[in-house]
Amino acid sequence: QVQLAESGGGSVQAGGSLRLSCAASGYTYGSHGMGWFRQAPGKEREGVAFISAPAGRTYYADSVKGRFTISQDNAKKTVYLQMNSLKPEDTAVYYCAAGLYGGNLWYGGSWNYWGQGTQVTVSS
Repeated sequence: QVQLAESGGGSVQAGGSLRLSCAASGYTYGSHGMGWFRQAPGKEREGVAFISAPAGRTYYADSVKGRFTISQDNAKKTVYLQMNSLKPEDTAVYYCAAGLYGGNLWYGGSWNYWGQGTQVTVSS
């Protein structure tokens, strides 16, 4: 059974930083990519950042490019999202996703496994 355990969310003032972690278990890590989505109240879920497998190529939404960095530790089967220069509009529940077996990586329906979500709140 695949499990994705997220951690690292919290509240921070604008301009601050947070690092999210997603530890995978029961998953062939490094085989089908991992990524982060977010969903703000009243808005649709949107893709934030992804890391492909096995190449480790990274992709970012325009809204976070230059501020967020996705990385991974293969030995720990963990993917990270370092978020710097946070803005109030980054406030959302952030979800870890794994298991991209084809399809558009920006589309949530393309991913097979999801974490429970972690809240990120950025105050102005």
